[in-house]
Amino acid sequence: MPLPDNPASNPDDRSRFRSGELALFLDRKGRSYQQTLAAGADFHSHLGMLPHDDVIGQPVGGWYTTNRGHVLLGIRPTLGDYVRLMPRGPQVIYAKDLGNIVSMADIFPGAVVVEAGLGSGALTTALLRAVGPEGRVHSYEINEAVVPKAMSNVQSVIPDTSQLRVTVGDIGDGIAETAVDRVILDLPEPWRAVDAAAEALITGGILLSFLPTILQVQELALTLHADGRFARVETAETLLRGWNVTRRSVRPAHRMVAHSGFITTAVRCLPPSRQGYAPGV
Repeated sequence: MPLPDNPASNPDDRSRFRSGELALFLDRKGRSYQQTLAAGADFHSHLGMLPHDDVIGQPVGGWYTTNRGHVLLGIRPTLGDYVRLMPRGPQVIYAKDLGNIVSMADIFPGAVVVEAGLGSGALTTALLRAVGPEGRVHSYEINEAVVPKAMSNVQSVIPDTSQLRVTVGDIGDGIAETAVDRVILDLPEPWRAVDAAAEALITGGILLSFLPTILQVQELALTLHADGRFARVETAETLLRGWNVTRRSVRPAHRMVAHSGFITTAVRCLPPSRQGYAPGV
């Protein structure tokens, strides 16, 4: 099908860049440059200048030339790209862990999710995308100072954040929401929130915690078992190794994203005394 004469006349064409969206430019050495496209703005680097107007309305996956003759590939960044390049506040969760969190917690369209804390907004963004327009994400953040930057990061990917509600406070003091499908904890002491999570979750709901050290995981697991309202307590980590594949060489990359954190999940259930069953610790 031929391209329309005026790309701007078809604003819903997802194959073309639009003003206000993120673009990722890649040079011949694989270096990446992230931009928010805006009419009248320019991209500047050591490779030269590229007007955003030369990109807006043009194909995603197209090749764009700076005023110094350098050619750049223009694509939309993935969520993983954005997380790697976005402005940082607190430590962000790696893309490899974001994907596993969404999968292992079984975040589904329409889910009601409570998370803590908001941090830099990377996990919040992944959760919002997973729950979709019919879902809800309620985020608890103890440090009010990080909220503006986190919200800016989220809105760079999801401009409409009407499904998100942020509460400044300690989730360990309680969760206001009820009938929650999932509770996601990115906290140094998640065991303090186990009781609140148990009260908020529906039976069959899932609690997931992301922790950097195994001693923290042990403390959480012991608390979950002692609580009696959780079963199927499981912990895993993900190691990601890239590969370089060319005609003359196939080898693993020199660097890999090894340990970044442990993911612990547990299912909210009825207390075992009602079922005549006591899980081991």
